[in-house]
Amino acid sequence: MEAYEIDKLWDYDDPAQSEDRFQEELEKVSEEDQTTRLQLLTQIARTYGLRRRFEDAHRLLDEVESQMESSSLVEVRYLLERGRTLNSDKQPEKSLPLFERAADIARRIGADFYYVDALHMLGIAASEADRLGWHETAIKAAQESKDERARGWLGSLSNNLGWTYFDQEDYEQALAMFLQAEESWKTQGKNDLVHIARWSQAKTLRVIGRIEDGLALLRALEAEELTGFTAEEIGECLLALDRADEAKPYFQIAHHELSQIDWVAEDTDRIERLKQYSE
Repeated sequence: MEAYEIDKLWDYDDPAQSEDRFQEELEKVSEEDQTTRLQLLTQIARTYGLRRRFEDAHRLLDEVESQMESSSLVEVRYLLERGRTLNSDKQPEKSLPLFERAADIARRIGADFYYVDALHMLGIAASEADRLGWHETAIKAAQESKDERARGWLGSLSNNLGWTYFDQEDYEQALAMFLQAEESWKTQGKNDLVHIARWSQAKTLRVIGRIEDGLALLRALEAEELTGFTAEEIGECLLALDRADEAKPYFQIAHHELSQIDWVAEDTDRIERLKQYSE
């Protein structure tokens, strides 16, 4: 089973269901096909990491590590998932050398998609001072690759770079990158990600004082689907416009939905704010 076929089994919004798919494929793999078996194990480990089952993820990755060949695609995928598990477990400093080694091996063996993936993870896990450089390196690698899958990273990379600029309070650059992400995702027909790019633009517009422009974008998103994230941002826009009564039902929706998402619920200040303006 080729690596790209394994990747097609993913539904990143539903790690548990993705695990079921990987397990089903694992049962079909012959004992001789170690490459496929070990790659599937790395992806099952990733589903554990996304569900914060870090010990289970490391246990599976230990099994892969004991059997993999060095400088192979399996090692690249092992390093990526070990690094992602550590980064998700708030240990980014331990993940960085793993991502760097994954990038080096992937580049040497011509696995462009995973090379860009490793660079993208370095842009996420690195210190704030280093993120910009890694994001720019990743975008350059994706743009120059002859691999269509590697070029498919451009939307995500633009989005990530946008948030790096946002965190640095360079909002005009952030907005430009979110617009670039939208165009990339439109070209790829990824409408759910186009939604994310527009939400990101709306949040940035609010922060720079263009609240009505941001709200107009959010109203269009609301007409398609009112998610907890969109409800939260509509509430923030309305609150900024001194329309607290109108904001209240949106904060109620946001509080109900976002408090059930583990990584959001960890931000207790955010959840408390949603609750405060819901009442």
